[in-house]
Amino acid sequence: MAIRKKSTKSPPILSHEFILQNHADIVSCVAMVFLLGLMFEITAKAAVVFVTLQYNVTRPAAEEQATESASLYYYGIKDLATVFFYMLVAIIIHAIIQEYVLDKINRRMHFSKTKHSKFNESGQLSAFYLFSCIWGTFILVSENYISDPTILWRAYPHNLMTFQMKFFYISQLAYWFHAFPELYFQKTKKEDVPRQLVYIGLYLFHVAGAYLLNLNHLGLVLLVLHYFVEFLFHISRLFYFSDEKYQKGFSLWAVLFVLGRLLTLILSVLTVGFGLARAENQKLDFSAGNFNVLAVRIAVLASICITQAFMMWKFINFQLRRWREHSNFQVPAVKKKPAVTKGRSSRKGTENGVNGTVTSNGADSPRNRKEKSS
Repeated sequence: MAIRKKSTKSPPILSHEFILQNHADIVSCVAMVFLLGLMFEITAKAAVVFVTLQYNVTRPAAEEQATESASLYYYGIKDLATVFFYMLVAIIIHAIIQEYVLDKINRRMHFSKTKHSKFNESGQLSAFYLFSCIWGTFILVSENYISDPTILWRAYPHNLMTFQMKFFYISQLAYWFHAFPELYFQKTKKEDVPRQLVYIGLYLFHVAGAYLLNLNHLGLVLLVLHYFVEFLFHISRLFYFSDEKYQKGFSLWAVLFVLGRLLTLILSVLTVGFGLARAENQKLDFSAGNFNVLAVRIAVLASICITQAFMMWKFINFQLRRWREHSNFQVPAVKKKPAVTKGRSSRKGTENGVNGTVTSNGADSPRNRKEKSS
């Protein structure tokens, strides 16, 4: 019997609790293996594929410009290894932000379980969106996207990328791939998993689509625009959790959200529907990375329009739900008798609502009800 009991017990290192508590250390050890591999000649060739960007070419500079040659990159199958390594880096950074920033704030604020998970989500995403906006804006300015909008479709296919451009897309893919194991590490509730999977899948679909179809110029502009609006939403939600009376950020976000959807559609139609449609080279060529054919253009515009319509539908339902909750708690305020039910409903709405406008009323506290009864 003793032998059977020992055989049924799994080693502590394989236990569920051990993995959840030490996943950052485990991932750090795996990442260090690739970095240490660079130090040895035998493993350096394999480690370089994971750590550094692949598929670089040297293009000589024009005579009118600087004499230094430019190093450009294109994509290939080895990029999957690079995405995997930086996915490990994203998991480590996620754990650092969670432990040294978000967990300390959670201990001070004493959030409920619902607010705790949503606060962590907004904290992680706001940091990522802010970093991506700054990085993407730097690329837009350095490559003169703002001064010359025709660069979005001119000289397509954009199969050669600068180091900053390719590293940006590799980092984006790595971050959204890291979100899948984070669902397990963060103990996400089962009812929240489908919602998380939908928006993670949408991000990966559009980022990978822009990367593989050589629409990286258009994809960069749309990502910076979208990330800025999403950053405003999540930073407003963080302020809301600290002070439930804070609503100005959500009002500004609602306006910019609609404007962001309109600008996304305008830029997409202008680039794909007009710019690429009038290009001379409209032949499907996989070797040259040219996907400028009618079927691909229709598929790209259809995916963007469907995604924007889906986001607007979710946005309208969210605003209608906020308006209904706000109106339901505004009507009983005139009556005095149903004050007890108002207090219960207001506390429930504050607990479950993330971006609602409802706050608990001090007049319905148990102490005040005892004074009324006496």
